[in-house]
Amino acid sequence: MLEIEAISRQFNGRSVLREVSLRLQPGEYVAIVGESGVGKSTLLNLIAGLDRPDGGRLALDGVDYGSLDEDALTHLRRDKLGFVFQAFHILPHLNLRQNVALPLWLQGVEGAAAEAPAQHLLEAVGLGERGDSWPRELSGGEMQRVAIARALVHRPRLVLADEPTGNLDPANGARVLALLAERIREAGAIGILVTHSLEAAATADRVLRLSAEGLVG
Repeated sequence: MLEIEAISRQFNGRSVLREVSLRLQPGEYVAIVGESGVGKSTLLNLIAGLDRPDGGRLALDGVDYGSLDEDALTHLRRDKLGFVFQAFHILPHLNLRQNVALPLWLQGVEGAAAEAPAQHLLEAVGLGERGDSWPRELSGGEMQRVAIARALVHRPRLVLADEPTGNLDPANGARVLALLAERIREAGAIGILVTHSLEAAATADRVLRLSAEGLVG
């Protein structure tokens, strides 16, 4: 279970999030929509443990993020989270297959045990023949698809996606949204999609709206 209890966050004295609460069970996939600047990406960064709230509680499978030191938090992200960033964060010195396999390498999985699932995910996002290519050879949309494959390869307990179709054409956008939904439900994971697109949000099981008053839906 993911438990978000009355979390708040301020930047330079300005309140971005005020006492936001949410509970999600394994297998639930929700989309969060809202106007620009309302704190959607900030909320995802807090849930991912990339930032810490000024108040409230965050827990995954009963583990309170706030009680963890940085090393323990890094291990939790490595083992249980998959994050699709807007900025991709694809490593230029690794080919596409290696980039996708990276979360498995960090867990100590090596050789074919890491490369086979990485290749499978590349095929699922339409890049099966590009495994030996380098990030510099990719378009922005292709890099986004690699980032999505990497976020799913280690079958995380919690999948967070920040505008995952922002750089994709409609056909590939629909493809990766279907893949996200399929993998989240198949693995019994928890999925949170942040998007401006109501079409993208409609692929989730439930749509929540974030505003100054909190999450509604």
